Amino acid sequence: MWRKLILGLVVVPLGVVLIALAVVNRKPAILILDPFGGAEPSLSLEAPFFLFLLGTFAIGLIVGGLASWLNQGKWRRTAREEAREARDWRRQADRLEKELENLDPVGHPPRLPAD
Repeated sequence: MWRKLILGLVVVPLGVVLIALAVVNRKPAILILDPFGGAEPSLSLEAPFFLFLLGTFAIGLIVGGLASWLNQGKWRRTAREEAREARDWRRQADRLEKELENLDPVGHPPRLPAD
């Protein structure tokens, strides 16, 4: 339910805005990547302006996702360690349950067979 609400309130309006920007900004623009270029820059790219807008948006999503993933690394490591510890405790509990089942009803450990 929350996903549908977020989809309806955030993603859909954002998509509509991006489509509107793409339709309005169809004229070609030049992106100059040469900071020291004079009258004739050597590193430039000409494309419709909406491609630059959508590209910037995509790069922002990638950088933001990567930053979040790196920031949450300590929590993923803690979760792995906790899961490993829980598995160890579960194994120990299973082993102790088996030992308990092998005890006789009085509570004494089983006798070893005589040689």
